Amino acid sequence: MTNPRTVLMQASQGPVPENWRVFTKKRGKLSGFLRGTSDDPDPLLVITPDEVIEYKDERKSLTIVNFYELAGITLKATARTSSGSMLADLDVWVDLDYRDGRKGKWRSTSFADDLQTIQGFIEAYGVHKALQGRY
Repeated sequence: MTNPRTVLMQASQGPVPENWRVFTKKRGKLSGFLRGTSDDPDPLLVITPDEVIEYKDERKSLTIVNFYELAGITLKATARTSSGSMLADLDVWVDLDYRDGRKGKWRSTSFADDLQTIQGFIEAYGVHKALQGRY
């Protein structure tokens, strides 16, 4: 496992390896000010072939999912509708089954509405598992 801070630094400064997915967005000045995080670096999510690392702000610890520790994953979703509306609110996450029997749940903290983060997670995990099967 690589050093998560090194991965985040490389992703924020670029360039990154082709097989990394990097998600970032500008921290809103007003919301950052109200939360006391306006001086923090912008949120950053990096999906590598071996792990997922997310930085939200200095108040929250890094979120790290190491694919080597996982026995499997399952895509989960729920939808909520309100009467009188044709639209549904979709909630999507990945259930994590760890090799040591623990269970977990992953969804990006900063990019929860960006389904490409879920897709990137699943794709990277699938490639990781396929490559591990070779050895």
